[in-house]
Amino acid sequence: MKRLDAALASLRRDADRWLLGGAALALATTFLRPGLNIDQPLFDHVVVFDVTQSMNVEDEQLDGKPIGRLVFAKHALREALLALPCGSKVGLGIFTEYRSFLLFAPVEVCANLGELRSTLERIDGRMAWIGNSEVAKGLYSGIAIATQLPGTPSLVFVTDGQEAPPLSPRHRPPFDGKRGEVKGLVVGVGDLKLSPIPKTDPLGRPLGFWGPDEVLQVDPRSLGRGASVGGEQMTEEGSASVAPLPGATPGSEHLSSLREAYLQLLANQTGLGYQRLGDSQGFVTALTAPSLARPVDARADLRFVPAGLALLLLLTRHGLGRASWRTRARQWRQRLALHARRA
Repeated sequence: MKRLDAALASLRRDADRWLLGGAALALATTFLRPGLNIDQPLFDHVVVFDVTQSMNVEDEQLDGKPIGRLVFAKHALREALLALPCGSKVGLGIFTEYRSFLLFAPVEVCANLGELRSTLERIDGRMAWIGNSEVAKGLYSGIAIATQLPGTPSLVFVTDGQEAPPLSPRHRPPFDGKRGEVKGLVVGVGDLKLSPIPKTDPLGRPLGFWGPDEVLQVDPRSLGRGASVGGEQMTEEGSASVAPLPGATPGSEHLSSLREAYLQLLANQTGLGYQRLGDSQGFVTALTAPSLARPVDARADLRFVPAGLALLLLLTRHGLGRASWRTRARQWRQRLALHARRA
């Protein structure tokens, strides 16, 4: 019996040393920073927001309350930033009048999340200096910006698609770029129903809504120009028979809705995708689409493997130690019981 106890005690001591030694070796391995090179999909976007006055129409919903289109789109991007993998980059820009403007070039999302969200919060309609909203030209301008940036990031152009003043179908601005050269999305925001457009002053203070006599209801070219004969107007031949652009509402241009068919036309023309903004998760799905991913050779950190092994070995040693104390306690109880019977 004594030999058996001695053998068991020796085995426990050997196991204790092996477990402690193994745990120490596993922890030491973590300092070598073991890892594995893998292809990780990252994303590089420039997100351009339409900040013209129709984007203030409150036909979107958030937490059961109506909010403006621009506010809704900004909230969706704010949430989407958290879903982009570290190493991805996002830049921000605005569109107004006929041009897109870059606020800052794409930066890494995890290291610059605070700056991205702070800038996003400050984007609003007060950045627009004129009431015009020439969407096609703004989109083309955004594509040109993306081509000039290192790595040619994807363009995400967020708008309701309302051209102001209305655009002549015969004189749509041509796209001079190469179709598909820039990847990206046209993101449509707003309801398909017509709603009044809020009017604001340069400081963003509300001034009611735009009326039918305050905006152009048809494209300026169809109105013609003055002829040499007093009171006579010169118009383009056959202009009255040309169908308006998809989504146009002659006579109701003081109201606004999502011009989805028109945005799909522009997206197809430029080689971009189209996505209607439904909620934040939909925006996440759009921004992380495999077609927009850029596979990057990244190193996956595997230090958790030896660290986990060290923890397992220490827990095993702890369990053996507790088992040893239970064995000793049982032996002492048996001896005390035997001594009591003899007494």
